[in-house]
Amino acid sequence: MRSLLAMLSALAAFFSTSALAADAPFAAVEPGRAIDWPQDSGAHPAYRTEWWYATGWLQTPDKKPLGFQITFFRSNTGKGGGGAFDPSQVIVAHAALSDPAFGRLVHDQDIARQGFGLAYAANGNTDVKLDAWRMVREADGRYAVSADAAGFALHLTFTPTQPPMVQGERGYSRKGPSPEEASYYYSEPQLQVTGSVTRPSAKGRGDTVDVTGSAWLDHEWSSTLLPADAAGWDWLGANLDDGSALMAFKVRSRDGRAVWAHAALRDRDGRTTRFGPNNVEFTPERQWRSPRTNTRYPVAMTVRVGAMRWRLAPLIDDQELDSRESTGAVYWEGAVTVKGEGQAEGKGGRGYLELTGYGKEAEAGKR
Repeated sequence: MRSLLAMLSALAAFFSTSALAADAPFAAVEPGRAIDWPQDSGAHPAYRTEWWYATGWLQTPDKKPLGFQITFFRSNTGKGGGGAFDPSQVIVAHAALSDPAFGRLVHDQDIARQGFGLAYAANGNTDVKLDAWRMVREADGRYAVSADAAGFALHLTFTPTQPPMVQGERGYSRKGPSPEEASYYYSEPQLQVTGSVTRPSAKGRGDTVDVTGSAWLDHEWSSTLLPADAAGWDWLGANLDDGSALMAFKVRSRDGRAVWAHAALRDRDGRTTRFGPNNVEFTPERQWRSPRTNTRYPVAMTVRVGAMRWRLAPLIDDQELDSRESTGAVYWEGAVTVKGEGQAEGKGGRGYLELTGYGKEAEAGKR
């Protein structure tokens, strides 16, 4: 689900709207198709949209925390394909770094049609590239990730410590009340991270430092949009300190009610418990107003999953991704600490919270 609306907004700015026609012959997401690992780690070009979405916490040699995000999107435009220059597929990349020493999130993005070996998403194994940005899954299962972005750089290796966490029903993940409002979706939580980061400074790129940490990787593909009354969503992916993993999301209507919600908690021994719409709640605790877009985001939240509650607090408040001057996407996505309460007491950790659609909700409220 991650940043689907933001990505489609970016594509609409790059192509005519006819390139995203609803009657294009995209493959359908249907129940009963199990995730085929590792074959499904690669691209699925017959589906309309797809993303490989990594987020995580890093630590510098002086024990200072950083948050990062790097994402590759693939989109089928509905146009004919083939040849070295392939207009049927578009690759979009986002990268961001949250550095408390800098005081706010820095980010960069790029977009290009697939072709000439410069931009592609390969079948059969994770290998996505856009110019100098790349994510590739090596033969031993590790991921090599690089992004030389404007003002910062990421050169990281993700090492799996657990099997993939298959979401939904064997990978069929509902996003709304209608069965076709769904995606194929798996995650790789508790990835061990090593590498280096070039941090931002007031003059551009600053120092390059070695880092260690943990990450969460989502891979998702679909051919449908969210429900018609959906305004945005809240999403959490958290690596808990005891080795367990928590994923939860709420698709919101414009009045804030849940159009759909779901959560999955996998314990350190690999047992997964899933929770339906009535057992997942996101409750705002504190808001932050963006000085750039004037949007209010609930950057501190309490998430209820069944009888368990987790309190989320941001690494820094200003983790808004504002790309109105390029792709047009505006949303908040940031590193958060996770503290269990009640039945989840002692189950703390670190994760990423994504908040989309809040700017649109504010605009709707003015009309």
